[in-house]
Amino acid sequence: IIPNMLRVIWLEGATISITGCIAQSYLYVAFACSECHLLAVMSYDRYLAICNPLRYSTIMNIRLQRSLVIYCWVFGFLVTQITIHFLFQLQFCGSNVIDHFFCDLGPFIELSCSSTYALQLDIFIFSVLVIVIPFILVVISYICVFTTILGITSKTGKKKTFSTCSSHLSVVTMYYGTLITIYLVPASGDSLTMNKVIALLYIVVTPLFNPIIYSLKNQEMRAIMGKLLSIK
Repeated sequence: IIPNMLRVIWLEGATISITGCIAQSYLYVAFACSECHLLAVMSYDRYLAICNPLRYSTIMNIRLQRSLVIYCWVFGFLVTQITIHFLFQLQFCGSNVIDHFFCDLGPFIELSCSSTYALQLDIFIFSVLVIVIPFILVVISYICVFTTILGITSKTGKKKTFSTCSSHLSVVTMYYGTLITIYLVPASGDSLTMNKVIALLYIVVTPLFNPIIYSLKNQEMRAIMGKLLSIK
């Protein structure tokens, strides 16, 4: 998406075939779906590590880790095929200009001159399965985590325990917050412009800051950053 976005900005507009647009939508939705479930799995991992530390190694063994990762990726790419099937059924006979920097589902569907009821219903159900349910699991996990942290008497222990999940919580807040705003909050008059701005957060900003956020706990990374800042 990002290379094509840069091309669109550089040329002040670009063309893409319907098949290419659907392919881009498929990859975007599939990866987003997998990301949502991976974040939910990571929250479960934090729950086990903080709330059940003695059983962590037994429960979160290598077999379960592989199974969870495979599930996230397979589910994402399989369930997205239903949405793509409906996209291929759309007919286009009017405007062919997508008011967006990539083939997001909303602006793409608006160009269709055929009925989109089944597709809209599919997107709603898909959003519940992909965004709402994993987000609820994340919230439940962190309620248990925060309850455990509050039960720790030592301030140092609280700070150290919270630091183990702070990076993941930052990404969860940014990623789920933007997705819920776009796909589950009712649209308003100026929603299209706002959606493009919000889309930049989970398309560009979140992937850009992921390595930084997750590396803040890495002692070697912090040491190198400290040296760079001291040089400047």
